[in-house]
Amino acid sequence: MYEDQITALLGHNGAGKTTTMSLLCGLYSPTSGTATVYGKDLRAEMQAVREVLGVCPQYNVLFTHLTVIEQLKLYAALKGTPDSQIENEVRSIIQSVSLCDKTNDLAMTLSGGMKRRLCIGIALVGGSRFVILDEPTAGVDVTSRKEIWSLLQNNKKGRTILLSTHHMDEADILSDRIALLSGGKLISLGSSLFLKNNYGESFQMIACKKVRLYYPKKKTSIA
Repeated sequence: MYEDQITALLGHNGAGKTTTMSLLCGLYSPTSGTATVYGKDLRAEMQAVREVLGVCPQYNVLFTHLTVIEQLKLYAALKGTPDSQIENEVRSIIQSVSLCDKTNDLAMTLSGGMKRRLCIGIALVGGSRFVILDEPTAGVDVTSRKEIWSLLQNNKKGRTILLSTHHMDEADILSDRIALLSGGKLISLGSSLFLKNNYGESFQMIACKKVRLYYPKKKTSIA
């Protein structure tokens, strides 16, 4: 994966997307092999990896009785952001996730799309350079999906973003490269155009419907 790019893990439910991300987050220990994140070995230097890691789980993990700004300040502090920089960084993140008018609102009062954007903001705060997003548009409407797409495109500079999805259109629009997973194995990796040229097949479907016309019989009255 490359900096300034979004890589999508694309696969059906059970393909291994969440497991792969859990390994990269350090939730599971790999039985074999390893990975390096900005030069740090996942198996030997996980603490160093966490210093540059930001994670947005598949489901919203928020403190319902904290406001938007309080949530972000908390995570910025936990990730070691100097006290003198927290206010400015958090305000910048709030602006980038388009929640300026909700800054002092409790998380429990936000809509589904706003909660999702806040979770992404939490993943970005604290100088995260490697950002893992597990189905970032799960459970949101079409309008919110497009807002999240724009948010991610605007915030990939200086970051390596890995997201999982089972939506073909999402992977196609968002990603610089797509990794196809099936049965826990990597099937192919490349740009959307590369995958279409090598694996794409087109089909034409014609649907016909027989129309049955009904002509009511004319009634003849006899005087």
